[in-house]
Amino acid sequence: MADTAQVASAAGSRDPAIGLKAVRSLRTLVERLEALQVGNARDQGWTWEQIAQLLGVTRQAVHKKYASGRSISGRAPLRRKD
Repeated sequence: MADTAQVASAAGSRDPAIGLKAVRSLRTLVERLEALQVGNARDQGWTWEQIAQLLGVTRQAVHKKYASGRSISGRAPLRRKD
């Protein structure tokens, strides 16, 4: 599902196959947006505490999820083999 408005609409479908697929797409979108904004905040010098407060989670939770240097995709960044 590509178009965000269509996905949001489909999430309310009475057909569970359509609704659940849309929910999965929205969950992926939210995870990517959260990672992007956490990265933006860290780049601008925000503390883990400040980020956690706005996300409604503990400092430890947000640090554990994002401090490992994961990319927006959730995978570790590629490293050169020198």
